[in-house]
Amino acid sequence: MAISTSLRYLLTAGSLLTAVLAKPVQKVLDEDEEDDTPLPLVIWHGLGDNYAAEGLHSVGSLAESIHPGTLVYYVRMSDDASSDRSATFFGNLTDHIAKACADIAAHPILSTAPAIDALGFSQGGQFLRGYVERCNNPPVRSLVTFGSQHNGISAFRECPGNDWLCKGAMALLRGNAWSSFVQNRLVPAQYYRKPDEYERYLQSSNFLADINNERIMKNQRYKENIKRLENLVLYMFEDDTTVIPKETAWFEEVNGTEVTPLRARKMYREDWLGLRELDRKGRLHMRTTPGDHMQLSEKVLNETFTEFFGPLKKKGQGRGQVLGDGDL
Repeated sequence: MAISTSLRYLLTAGSLLTAVLAKPVQKVLDEDEEDDTPLPLVIWHGLGDNYAAEGLHSVGSLAESIHPGTLVYYVRMSDDASSDRSATFFGNLTDHIAKACADIAAHPILSTAPAIDALGFSQGGQFLRGYVERCNNPPVRSLVTFGSQHNGISAFRECPGNDWLCKGAMALLRGNAWSSFVQNRLVPAQYYRKPDEYERYLQSSNFLADINNERIMKNQRYKENIKRLENLVLYMFEDDTTVIPKETAWFEEVNGTEVTPLRARKMYREDWLGLRELDRKGRLHMRTTPGDHMQLSEKVLNETFTEFFGPLKKKGQGRGQVLGDGDL
């Protein structure tokens, strides 16, 4: 699909396109850096999509048109598009992220960059955050996520009528999401999180409880790597009916009708992940965009890519507003 005057339905709720967009993290960045070469951009797609999808590459082409010379890399679990799509439903996320870390670190260009930017769509967003926390080599300058499930999901998506891969996965998930069999094999189960089953989640979660540092033993490396981000940009879709709850895109806690904002949560007050420090430095940006899940306009993408991506010397170009002061 070519980029048109509007990308509103380029990323649809039906396909649950997921990719990870983020600005490169700081390595040891030279304040006097004059190189105007754009930092590479790493994109991770979402549930039911694949790295070779035409719509995904249209987004990459847009990034290249805004910052000519941008190298765009699409994270994949297999060079076969069909197998890569299957891996969005089935597989162990610890293995998935380890593979992404190894592939990026071995890439002849990415591995030599002073930093990279990252863009994540839907579940690709929290997976890229996992990359930042667990390896971050090369480091991410800015991470941008659209409709990602940073605080998990409390219900599973409905599948299109003829998508038997999706239906099979969701049927298994609804059976016993906390079993070791499911937690080690079904991707959406690994970021499933129900407040009324919180203890079972802490005991059984194969992925989310770890990267959110929710267990008693905190991983300081996760926090330090998140604190190195120049920008963490979290977009929530205003009318999202696919991701439940939609507020998960902002790390908010939703229990029934009660919504606890990030800044009121213990994970923020005790700074389990470094989000409070990012916020106080004006590096945490929480924004909304109109529409249902993955209904993105070209205008929003243009503004985001212009503000947060591009050459290394653009360091610090973000708005510098604190959480709740202009970005909300």
